[in-house]
Amino acid sequence: MKLLVYIFDKYRGKAVGATIGFIFSLLVLIIGLWRTLFILLCIGVGYYIGNKFDKGESFLEFLDKILPRGMR
Repeated sequence: MKLLVYIFDKYRGKAVGATIGFIFSLLVLIIGLWRTLFILLCIGVGYYIGNKFDKGESFLEFLDKILPRGMR
């Protein structure tokens, strides 16, 4: 356990990158490339929307930005 803490403290970027790469490779092997990419896309969209709300943007303002004129 101390070794993992040391590695994470000393090589944080490499440790996080390797962990993300490992998880991505497992997902590709288990569920396939396209499903994995779809999941990552959904996570990215969810993060983007959540970030907008954290910055205080209302849902209607968000819809105005992403929908064509007259859709709302």
